[in-house]
Amino acid sequence: MSIKEELIGKIKDKTLTMGVCGLGYVGLPLAVDKAKHGFKTIGFDVQKEKVDLVNAGKNYIGDVVDADLETLVSSGMLRATTDFSFVKDVDFIAICVPTPLDAHQQPDISYVRSSTESISKHLRRGSIVVLESTTYPGTTEELLKPILEKGSGLVCGKDFYLGFSPERVDPGNKIYKTSNTPKVVGAIGEDAAEVISMVYRAILDGDVHTVSSPAVAEMEKILENTYRNINIGLVNELAMLCDKMGISIWEVIDAAKTKPYGFQAFYPGPGLGGHCIPLDPYYLSWKAREYGFHTSMIESSMMINDKMPEYTVERAGKILNRYKKALNGSRVLVLGVAYKQDIDDYRESPAIRVIEELEKTGAEVEFYDPFVPRYREHGKWHEGIEKIDAEIISHYDLVMITTAHTTVDYQMVVDTGVPVFDCKNVTKSVHKGDSVEVL
Repeated sequence: MSIKEELIGKIKDKTLTMGVCGLGYVGLPLAVDKAKHGFKTIGFDVQKEKVDLVNAGKNYIGDVVDADLETLVSSGMLRATTDFSFVKDVDFIAICVPTPLDAHQQPDISYVRSSTESISKHLRRGSIVVLESTTYPGTTEELLKPILEKGSGLVCGKDFYLGFSPERVDPGNKIYKTSNTPKVVGAIGEDAAEVISMVYRAILDGDVHTVSSPAVAEMEKILENTYRNINIGLVNELAMLCDKMGISIWEVIDAAKTKPYGFQAFYPGPGLGGHCIPLDPYYLSWKAREYGFHTSMIESSMMINDKMPEYTVERAGKILNRYKKALNGSRVLVLGVAYKQDIDDYRESPAIRVIEELEKTGAEVEFYDPFVPRYREHGKWHEGIEKIDAEIISHYDLVMITTAHTTVDYQMVVDTGVPVFDCKNVTKSVHKGDSVEVL
């Protein structure tokens, strides 16, 4: 029996053992979906704390249902380990590890490299490896394939299958989760593409779109997020211009989106956050230089978005000036450090950059976030205040709203009379006077 026939048989009778390397925002929901669809699943992670939590049935990811995890672990369908020797027991393993930028804003693929090396030592014939981490086009074929072949002694396409299927995770999204979001698959060889697509169809409820190569799938993921980066950069630049012209950019966008075709609304803010949109364009521009190509439009949008935290702090200073106060020595309350509303994820959050820029001016800064009581940055924990009320807010010189959490009483905040700089337009439906300025 060929590898293809054997794997298809295991998919159909659900005897295929699944693996997920990296149990974070992408990996844990994927592992849970695999197990929920009847496939025994092993999660791999180098952080013992995560492994222990999973094995105890304790959830730490917002998009995973607590009861689902507990049930799957107690029934033996899902377990986690730090021991990569158990890779020998899986037929399919997805790599879902971080791909951040280094100190020089260049791709840091060290997590992908080390995970692939660990897998290669225990990879057996008839296995499938799929990279889900966002990366530059060419990573799967140029980096993973040689590592896996060298470490295992096996031949890609003959002894094992290799592909790329970009993660599509939107933390906090009430409609689209891992299970019902369409999936893109690109693999080395037609047989690999067919089998890998079949695996995802067996574990997800969304459609699967197969492309001709891993590079196409890698570029597709970069396009998704670069598209958003560029459009957000456009509205951020227009927000700066509209401020000078005395026009509300928010009203402009509301008017433009009445057009039923040819326009999609994007909104300004204090910067970009999350695990993809602020990072992916850097991966593409870095790879493009290998071909002597400069992604001028992409790099321009990145420059605009990167300077938004500084711009919002400059605006904050102007607001205080109108009250005959300087940022230096003023008490500023930042509302929200999560990178988007109603989640506890603060990766690459622009609010943290805003806090750092405020502190550079000499401002005394505190923050409140109902979802993020504290955050870790530059190796140090930063503690937020436990609650807000009118009495507490009255002791500040300025409130900056940097995350649009829906659980905050913004009417109460505005009613205190303390100057408010609303960077997310959350006070749109709040009765407000002259004390509120919107980005």
